[in-house]
Amino acid sequence: MRQDQEDPYQRRSAQVYAAADRAGSRFVASPRAVLYDAVLLDRDGTLIEDVPYNGDPEKVRPVPGARAALDRLRSAGLRLAVVTNQSGLARGYFTGEQMRAVHARVEELLGRFDAWLVCPHDDADGCDCRKPAPGLVYAAARELGTTPSRCVLVGDIGRDVGAAMAAGAAAVLVPTPVTRPEEVAAAGWVATDLPAAVAEILRRQQAVQPSNPPTEPVRTALVVRSDSAGDVLVTGPAIRAVAAGAERVVLLCGPRGRAAANLLPGVDEIIEHPLPWIDPNPGPVDPEAMRSLSARLGAVGADQAVVFTSFHQSALPLALLLRMAAIDRIAAISDDYPGSLLDIRHRVPVGVPEPERALSLAAAAGHRLPDGDEPVLRLRRDAVPPRPADLGDPGYVVLHPGSAASSRACPPEVATRIVGALADAGHRVLVTGGPDERAVTARVAAAGGTDLGGRTDLAGLAAIVADASAVVVGNTGPAHLAAAAGVPVVSLFAPTVPFGQWGPYRVPTVRLGDAAAPCRDTRAASCPVPGHPCLSGVDPGDVVDALRTLAVSGGGGR
Repeated sequence: MRQDQEDPYQRRSAQVYAAADRAGSRFVASPRAVLYDAVLLDRDGTLIEDVPYNGDPEKVRPVPGARAALDRLRSAGLRLAVVTNQSGLARGYFTGEQMRAVHARVEELLGRFDAWLVCPHDDADGCDCRKPAPGLVYAAARELGTTPSRCVLVGDIGRDVGAAMAAGAAAVLVPTPVTRPEEVAAAGWVATDLPAAVAEILRRQQAVQPSNPPTEPVRTALVVRSDSAGDVLVTGPAIRAVAAGAERVVLLCGPRGRAAANLLPGVDEIIEHPLPWIDPNPGPVDPEAMRSLSARLGAVGADQAVVFTSFHQSALPLALLLRMAAIDRIAAISDDYPGSLLDIRHRVPVGVPEPERALSLAAAAGHRLPDGDEPVLRLRRDAVPPRPADLGDPGYVVLHPGSAASSRACPPEVATRIVGALADAGHRVLVTGGPDERAVTARVAAAGGTDLGGRTDLAGLAAIVADASAVVVGNTGPAHLAAAAGVPVVSLFAPTVPFGQWGPYRVPTVRLGDAAAPCRDTRAASCPVPGHPCLSGVDPGDVVDALRTLAVSGGGGR
């Protein structure tokens, strides 16, 4: 296949695999295309000062700025609920009547909440509502008439973050003196205080709404996302937003992302070409190839170009080629001064999830998801083949140990122990990997799984993932395939890149691994620390427990 080869795809009416499909049978979500319908708040340490086992309304003291922050959320139309562990009830330290009196005092000082969800149990009770179990988050979403993925939970300890993630909700950690350093390191979103958390919630909500609509109808939009399959997949919601406002969408991608581009709804044509300022192992810049690419892009006849990049990449080299191709309206994120290369220079704070980062650029360019389209990852149903019949019934666990970046791969000896522990717990395990990973998958699967190494392409892997009960995987493309199918993820996440930006998006997740390992934020493709300490210490028993938290049973179902 030539590097500049273009293929047409009729995708506008294609059915899709989507996380929203799995949640839709349990919840009634707002049709509005927004990130959040509701904010869930921990009580002690988040809304009010933490007085252990408090049953006295007179001891209620709001944290600084709480009332004004909550009123900002109410004014923005967000519903509010309190989700709180109160083991003092189980221990007999206060009565239900005393607790309700405390809550009445909280509302007297901070305003009315739309729902109160309380876990009255102690840890030893084994309930599914005590945080970090996700039961309170699911209950709050039902009470508020929305889905967990459209909720954001604000709390002060790791239990709050864990409960939100396990339900597929967003989580903001507001540390206090009782918050452990490892909890801060593991959190994907950290705010200095409650008002700061609220300000960022509202900023993110507003950022995906169009602020600069095109003055003329967009007949053809050129969208660009070069890099790997995972990068292309997480840009999917933004590409759908552009497609909602354009008659035709042409996607420029690189060879490493082409298979993922084939799976995206909203794309009418694909141009494949490597970009030497993006590819991790680039060859020399070929002036003739660059002139050819510029001419090919000019032939698209685009009214607008939207250049999507990761937070560490530059859009400006391509913007220059687009200017040479006589494209008049170019939008991109750029911290560097772009001169006349960009018509819309967009900026995004550090830490925003990559799908939202891209959605905010689409909004800056005048595009938004249509009402009814959730801001989740999606795949074209007609691009995903049937799952091989010899794999048996759905309900298995997929373990994907490898990654194109070895720093993010699970060490084979750890993956082998995980398969053994899952098999002992009654799980049916499929071990997946690419053609170059067959030796690893065979070794890992020998502990009690089925070896599928090299048996599928990306679309075939998507079909296998879609029928899984859960996927155990690092920070690599199959994690985003799972998110697109609404399949829970046990994330063996190497902290070389920020979890808040690259963790599985809007899908129930449990994160494992050392978030504070020395490789943190290095962006290293190969492990820079001997022994791969961020993942080598993962306890297989914790993976089994994580599946239990995600309501994945050992009998092959959920």
